[in-house]
Amino acid sequence: MNAAYKDYYEILGIDRKATEAEIKTAYRKAARKYHPDLHIKSEKAAAEEKFKEVNEAYTVLSDAGKRKQYDLLGKNEPGGQEWKQQHNADAGGYQSQSWSGADPDGFSDFFESIFGRAGSSGSRAGFRHERSVRGQNLESELELTLDEAYHGGQKTLQFSLRESCPSCGGMGSSNQKLCQSCGGTGIKTIIKTLDVKIPSFIRDGNKIRLKGQGGEGSVHGEQGDLLLTVKILPHGRFTLSGNNIDTVLKIGPEQAVLGCQIPVQTMDGEVMITVPPMSHNGQKLRLRSKGWLNKDGSRGDEHVIIAIDIPHSMNLSEKEIYQRLAELRKEGNKQ
Repeated sequence: MNAAYKDYYEILGIDRKATEAEIKTAYRKAARKYHPDLHIKSEKAAAEEKFKEVNEAYTVLSDAGKRKQYDLLGKNEPGGQEWKQQHNADAGGYQSQSWSGADPDGFSDFFESIFGRAGSSGSRAGFRHERSVRGQNLESELELTLDEAYHGGQKTLQFSLRESCPSCGGMGSSNQKLCQSCGGTGIKTIIKTLDVKIPSFIRDGNKIRLKGQGGEGSVHGEQGDLLLTVKILPHGRFTLSGNNIDTVLKIGPEQAVLGCQIPVQTMDGEVMITVPPMSHNGQKLRLRSKGWLNKDGSRGDEHVIIAIDIPHSMNLSEKEIYQRLAELRKEGNKQ
């Protein structure tokens, strides 16, 4: 007798278009429901059969190659009719054996008729040989000040992560009782503190990968990674524009007309800059190699933008000077 078709999607209670995350969630829920250790003696045998089916379904649907091969069986007709027709016509088809045969932790005949016994190597279906699954990569945003992004260094961060409950091993129950630690969800939220190394001259939108700090793997599977996307916060004095840094320098009208030497801030500290005579509002002065690092190892510049600052108040002598200046400008225009 030929092996009966198994609808792995129905076993896990999911749609045929289910995502990888939805498959994993459904598997964990079903595995908790049918785990033999959570059932009384009279129900253990039936629960073990269902548990094996759940593991077999997950073994196929969580593997992209196996899932694609399985989906082709029932591609034209639901219920695997296409597979039944092909299987009945195949003289080399496997004969039916029950779950409780010589290999109690093995896959069903339906599985082996598709993938063969080699398909089960390294990932047995029984609950003593569950398939190892790598944890998911997690993503988060890393906010940095312009100074932190420029100089680099180390930053201590705290993250909120969801992991399997250590009290019940992610099963939601312990000794046939609801786990009080996680409320039966099998998941607990923990706060993790990490020291993150920030490379100097990192840019907005760059990613930092922290290996092994992501989602928890199942059945001794390795943990995923944590991907941090850099967001550089606005600065009160400087603006990053490509590889250049812009800053505004306020000077008085007399400094703009006569020129001067005046201190200006850079990301590395204060330097003196020469303002040439007859400088205008909005004029840019350049400080070479005071900007961001380029890919070729060169540095951008700092652009110092002149802003002529009119005094809010003047004494009598100052007003007289401006008055005299206005008169001279008026006489000059008449000539």
